[in-house]
Amino acid sequence: MPERTNLWGGSFEIIPNEDQAVTEDGDYDRAAYRSPTPPPSVDEVKQSWLLRPEREEQRRKTKFIQGKMIKSLVLYAVLAALIITLIIVLVVVARRRPHHRPPPTSDNYTVALHQTLTFFNAQRSGRLPANNNVSWRGNSCLNDGQKKFMNSLVGGYYDAGDATKLTFPASFAMTMLSWSVLEYSAKYEATGELDHIKDIIKWGTDYLLKTFNSSANSVHMIASQVGGGDPSLKTTNPHDSNCWMRPEDIASNDPREVYNCYECPALAGEMAAALASASIVFKDSQYYSRKLVHGAEVLFKFATREQGAKFSGVADPFSVYYNSNGYWDEFVWAGAWLYCATGNSSYLRFVTDPSVPFSGGPDRGVLSWNNKHAGAQLLLTRMRMFLGYGYPYEEMLRRFQNQVDEIMCSYLPGFPNFGRTPGGLIQLNHGKPGPLQYVVNAAFLTALYADYLKALNTPGIYCGPTFHANKDLRSFAKTQMDYILGKNPRRMSYIVGFGDRFPQHVLHRGASIPKNKKTSCQAGQKWRDSLKPNPNIIVGAMVGGPDRNDGFGDSRSNYNYTEPTIAGNAGLVAALVALSGEGTAGIDRNTMFYAVPPMFTPRPPPPPSSPWIP
Repeated sequence: MPERTNLWGGSFEIIPNEDQAVTEDGDYDRAAYRSPTPPPSVDEVKQSWLLRPEREEQRRKTKFIQGKMIKSLVLYAVLAALIITLIIVLVVVARRRPHHRPPPTSDNYTVALHQTLTFFNAQRSGRLPANNNVSWRGNSCLNDGQKKFMNSLVGGYYDAGDATKLTFPASFAMTMLSWSVLEYSAKYEATGELDHIKDIIKWGTDYLLKTFNSSANSVHMIASQVGGGDPSLKTTNPHDSNCWMRPEDIASNDPREVYNCYECPALAGEMAAALASASIVFKDSQYYSRKLVHGAEVLFKFATREQGAKFSGVADPFSVYYNSNGYWDEFVWAGAWLYCATGNSSYLRFVTDPSVPFSGGPDRGVLSWNNKHAGAQLLLTRMRMFLGYGYPYEEMLRRFQNQVDEIMCSYLPGFPNFGRTPGGLIQLNHGKPGPLQYVVNAAFLTALYADYLKALNTPGIYCGPTFHANKDLRSFAKTQMDYILGKNPRRMSYIVGFGDRFPQHVLHRGASIPKNKKTSCQAGQKWRDSLKPNPNIIVGAMVGGPDRNDGFGDSRSNYNYTEPTIAGNAGLVAALVALSGEGTAGIDRNTMFYAVPPMFTPRPPPPPSSPWIP
């Protein structure tokens, strides 16, 4: 094959200068002077010269397009980063906004909840805060306790429709409200009422701390009542319950009578429960929480005389208003709350002591200001369900849960324990007047127990051989509350201000007398006896309720029908929040036990040794 030549007739091979091609070793490095590929042909070289401008232009275009694409990608990346940053900022701002959002739902229970909390604003005694939001109420009884007691007794709540302050039902009311907050704080927060109900509880516990020497390590006396007197005496002293006048018109220059109690285990036990439960509500305020815990422990010592299950004291003295039937239910109730508030196992040992005489008696399953058995049993059942204690507490805690199951079954239709009105209202007080305060407590217990079971993925309970799903418990609670809200034969709500029809003649001094009418003791009776509706609507007040035949007398002359109480309304609040926001937040499993330390469960003792018998 002939050797290829270039355009000028020479060879393509490059023969270096001999001096240049010699290395330091004297050898030639010819590979460095040769092309690694065969040289192009003449036509290829010509074509490359002709196409060089076009290729250069194409190269520049490609480079320009690539640069433009890179700039676009950078721009898109910057925009995406800005959008992500904006989203993060919006999320952070949304989380930092105040939690007082409008209610997410408009169900009847939520609407009624807002109203029932307002009732407590209307019952406040003392110097009212600027945000009390009840236009016809003002400051009242600003000298309570003066010259009559060791502390000022200004503040607290009027018990019902008069101006009497009673420590026993007020304590039960605060315990129930605190319990509802510990279980359903997320619901209160969602409805914008969490701060409101905490203010309500603190107004009550601040007063309770005044009724005894709460800074001491031991006490010997409690202020059980302020004002009211003995209604059986029929006196017309301005401080007595027989006098019909607004609390604001009671003369401040004449301090009201204070009634002290020196041996009252039931009262002291209920007060201990109130302060202990509230201490958990206010756990984030360490100083106030510790103050409440200290007061609760002092009261528990005063109640039980530090004798525990061997207590042998006397019952509370007789009261014409709230007369307690016993004290062991308050002891167990208070002991359970103190264990939750302190984590002190001595309280748990006390409440699970088999020798403690703790049974429901003739009103088994009926939670009220006078009977805490059902509430204490459910609270102790909560410990078994979520803390899982074994020996030595399991046996008693299991017994409490069995009792709770029996109580739940007794509420359901088809069980003979309690009758019902023709309209379906359960008769927990066996047909006696004022049934609603017991009904709302039962509705709260059943809705709460259903939520406990749901939290553990337990589908229901057995009532004998019959299985009842959680929805059956919740259905009972809803039907009873719906009756109170207006689904009853009279088609009226028993909560003032809810719906189109509700009681117009509520037995309440402040609501029945016009705000601008200052009256004396006897002159105010014309407003009591008037047939006209109350000039002031006491929104959220649940009245006593209908009789056993669904009848209702809308008259101030019969307190069984038309008088509201703070103890009754506390149970109403608890039931409403438990049923509100169906399908939203459930219970708070952990906050109630925040003070309870992890517990080492000891092994049970071995069985007694005995000789082996083949």
